[in-house]
Amino acid sequence: MAKVATKNSDSTANIGFEAKLWLAADKLRNNMDAAEYKHVVLGLIFIKYISDAFEEMRAKLIAGKGDYEGSDPEDADEYRAENVFWVPKEARWSHLMASAKLPTIGKVVDDAMVALERDNPRLKGVLPKDYARPALDKHRLGELIDLIGTITLIATATEGEDAKSHRSVDLLGRVYEYFLTRFASAEGKNGGQFYTPSSVVRTIVEMLAPYKGRVYDPACGSGGMFVQSEKFVLEHGGRIGDLSIYGQESNATTRRLAVMNLAIRGIEADFGPEQADTFRRDLHKDLKAQFVIANPPFNDSDWHRVDDDVRWQYGVPPKGNANFAWVQHFIHHLAPDGYAGFVLANGSMSSNQSGEGDIRKAIIEADLVDCMVALPGQLFYSTQIPVCLWFLTKNKNDGKRRDRRKQTLFIDARKLGTLVDRVHRELTDADIAKIASTYHAWRGDLLTEGYQDIPGFCKSADLDLIKQHGYVLTPGRYVGTEEVEDDGEPFEEKMARLVAELSEQFDASEKLEKAIMKNLKGLGYEITKQGK
Repeated sequence: MAKVATKNSDSTANIGFEAKLWLAADKLRNNMDAAEYKHVVLGLIFIKYISDAFEEMRAKLIAGKGDYEGSDPEDADEYRAENVFWVPKEARWSHLMASAKLPTIGKVVDDAMVALERDNPRLKGVLPKDYARPALDKHRLGELIDLIGTITLIATATEGEDAKSHRSVDLLGRVYEYFLTRFASAEGKNGGQFYTPSSVVRTIVEMLAPYKGRVYDPACGSGGMFVQSEKFVLEHGGRIGDLSIYGQESNATTRRLAVMNLAIRGIEADFGPEQADTFRRDLHKDLKAQFVIANPPFNDSDWHRVDDDVRWQYGVPPKGNANFAWVQHFIHHLAPDGYAGFVLANGSMSSNQSGEGDIRKAIIEADLVDCMVALPGQLFYSTQIPVCLWFLTKNKNDGKRRDRRKQTLFIDARKLGTLVDRVHRELTDADIAKIASTYHAWRGDLLTEGYQDIPGFCKSADLDLIKQHGYVLTPGRYVGTEEVEDDGEPFEEKMARLVAELSEQFDASEKLEKAIMKNLKGLGYEITKQGK
């Protein structure tokens, strides 16, 4: 039985001040729907961040030391040159704080958002601008501004310039990500439209190891895949900018969350000119990416299909389920040396309905399937549907790794994960490391120990074995059962011992039953056993 997580470094449940901040902010929500309140809070957090980053840069310009000697603190180009948003006076956090108790605070915030979009083209049409609406309690809005004002984003001067910038981004990013998580949980099923649990995203990113190149997510939600990819690069000694980010999102409000989520971290991305359905209008039609990372809608039956679409290289996907439309879209945008890692419903691994089995067979025969991972349940806020991870590549023998042509790695991770509450599970750091290191050892492209099959967990299968299983990709079919350690006790002796123990337990049970019957009889109750 799974254990409920206690506070430890492996669990994002160990959050600290973010949780306290959330509880305070949630109290101010009153009767407002979580889906609506989300934009109120996240918009304010965003404006707090860019205002603080602006003020930090402004202080450097005023000091005028080193490279900033002779700089004009009121020149917007000075800020843009450092990838810092220019914040006009009416949008600075100090102005919002000074107006927080006024009955006009809603209009003050709206004006701040308009001014930010006016002076920063990257933010055009992105920021929420309905804080003045009558339904939003202005007293509570003022209290929320005071609360968010308690977040300290600027590091101490003694920590150095690099520490300052990284700490400020990380701290605000943590708050933003934590709030996204909690809003996803509060919204239930609808939360899945904009948020993929971070432990799932981290698993994909750790396995793909996106060091350099183009990263593409055609169903990008709030941009979590991109954030984790950039974190991976920084943690492994790379630089922001080593990755080129391309995304697409069909939901306008979710797209705005993505733009803010990346802007808050100084990550530039190409989301196309507007929101758009990937199947109706591919905004990055000519893109070939080194890394495709995605969590598309599961089993989507309401999608737009054009039968002669160039993407249907392995078969026309059924109108009633978009799973293999997404898979083929990913393949279409994959560079010759690229890798794709994405989440799909478990049915994609075995379904033979409406030609899905034939499409899967064609993809397997083309030797595109690199690895399959079965995940534990309860990872998602939006669905209890069991899910899996697919990893595809067009080149299993690229000279950088072991030749894995006509082979696929199967990982059964269903027993991993830790409950963080009664209904939600997370993959811990150790779980993610176990899955990722197994994959990299199999690929042979990192300094890891040599790969070996582990019964019940992982199996390297060749194409012939997959054919024998009818082109079904469910890891449980291949990994077998976990080996039980032999305790060295001979069978005859063990059986005799177990029978003796069972006899003793029967005797004890009979004595307990007689005692209970006697007590009940003394109270005037008598139980007659059936059949006697």
